[in-house]
Amino acid sequence: MGAKHSSSSYSLSSSSLNIKQGQEIIEGIVCKESDIPENGMKEFSLGQNGGKVLLVKQKGNLFAVGTKCSHYGAPLVTGALGQGRIRCPWHGACFDLKTGDIEDFPGLDSLPCYNVKVLDNGDVKICGNKASLVANKREKSKCRRDPNSKDTFIIIGGGAAGSACAETLRQEGFVGKLVIISSDKYLPYDRPKVSKQLDANINNILLRKNEFYEKNDIEVLTNETVSSLDTKNKIVKTKSGKEFSFNKIFIGCGVNARIPTFLEGYDLQNIFTIRSLENANKIHALLTPETKVVIIGSSFIAMESAAFCASKVKSVMVLGKASVPFENILGKEIGERIAKLFTSKGVNLQMSSNIEKFVGENGKLTQVIANGVAIPADLCIVGLGSQYDTKFLQESGISLTENGAVEVDEYLRTNVKDVYAGGDVAYAPIYRSTNKKDSIGHWQLAQKHGFTAAQNMIGKSEPIKSVPFFFSMLFGNGLRYAGYGHGFDNIITTGDLDNLKFVAYFCKGDEVIAAASIASDPIVAKFAEFIYEGKKLSKSQVTSEWYK
Repeated sequence: MGAKHSSSSYSLSSSSLNIKQGQEIIEGIVCKESDIPENGMKEFSLGQNGGKVLLVKQKGNLFAVGTKCSHYGAPLVTGALGQGRIRCPWHGACFDLKTGDIEDFPGLDSLPCYNVKVLDNGDVKICGNKASLVANKREKSKCRRDPNSKDTFIIIGGGAAGSACAETLRQEGFVGKLVIISSDKYLPYDRPKVSKQLDANINNILLRKNEFYEKNDIEVLTNETVSSLDTKNKIVKTKSGKEFSFNKIFIGCGVNARIPTFLEGYDLQNIFTIRSLENANKIHALLTPETKVVIIGSSFIAMESAAFCASKVKSVMVLGKASVPFENILGKEIGERIAKLFTSKGVNLQMSSNIEKFVGENGKLTQVIANGVAIPADLCIVGLGSQYDTKFLQESGISLTENGAVEVDEYLRTNVKDVYAGGDVAYAPIYRSTNKKDSIGHWQLAQKHGFTAAQNMIGKSEPIKSVPFFFSMLFGNGLRYAGYGHGFDNIITTGDLDNLKFVAYFCKGDEVIAAASIASDPIVAKFAEFIYEGKKLSKSQVTSEWYK
């Protein structure tokens, strides 16, 4: 809630604070108005239980919200303050200062917000309910299904885009039948953790428990694959024989990991891709102190898997096609430094490798042949990118790109009325890239796609406006990346690359189009907010420490 200087009288609207009857209310004076400078942020304790609130001043108004990002609990006081919102320093989620509502992702829940009053003597008084202080996050209210409604919305895919679309539809007032069709065996879960934590337990990484879907009348069909989509008659069919009529449909089926069918022996036992938790858990079950692991590819999924395995097995060898890891994304210099990090942890990097075939005995992998050399292998993880599984759309009339992505406009609409798409499968406009389209496999962007598509499915007109934000974890080093760096021709690196405390600015001509960092928060979050607001960062501004 925002407040300007006012009289000492104090009134509280329970509805504005989401206070339910019987909840305990906590209030107190936390500071003087002069203690918070314009565009300043400070944390204060409220009440005896140690609960904290974040107080923000902007345009002369004071706002009090929760202190932690609802995603992984990052302290928002160290985040990036934008116009009317605050961005998480770790992974880029954004929250409205007035309402606490989540506006960009990753994450699921919004922030609690509190009533602020400036008294005549300059004291700042804050009031809120104890439950909000304890939880430090807030689930937005949702409607229930109306049994009299004839509308049915179908969502294909139970990943970030599909789950966000379903939840947003209920938040925005859709009361019809709502069905998610997911090919995964589990309810929607936090997929980015799969390659970072191969031993993850499904109960610990579910986005929402089963009770959530039941309470909000969201039907989730797992282990179901869509076989066809008839857009003329508005019917979707699954391989198991189920059939659904729909009014509107959202395609968020994501991508599949690329299987190296072009290599002899690709179907031997103990060769895995990592796209699902099920495969990740199977890999983990085979890791022993005597296991020799070979990883093909130097993508983020491949390198995150290598980092997880390194301390648990006899050896880890990475066979990469590029000269250094992440060369096409982060450039050669940063790639070389990351390569040193991995070799210092015992990972054997063999770059510029040409994989020739797999060799096995009794149907089980024993060797990987690369550059004419036989490499012993008990287990192979393949991280060679992804491919679109959109064959079921070929007769639908929906426009697909040459490689099978679904083309959409800025409202996530396909060329067919009432059909929307988002997430990894979507070839969509990218904000702040002069409306260039691309398919970007970011968890954050997939959630935003689902959120935006849902708004448009119910009749709003909301274009996608989100700066792509990516994050990874490599041996405890958190990498942040924001923007769209495709086609960069120069990199300006500041800080200390040798000690993995740096910021890299990716330039195209004189404009900075993306930024990446390790141990330099919240600069990348500030860059994301900077370009979100329509500003441009030039090379000369980088050297003048624009972010301060």
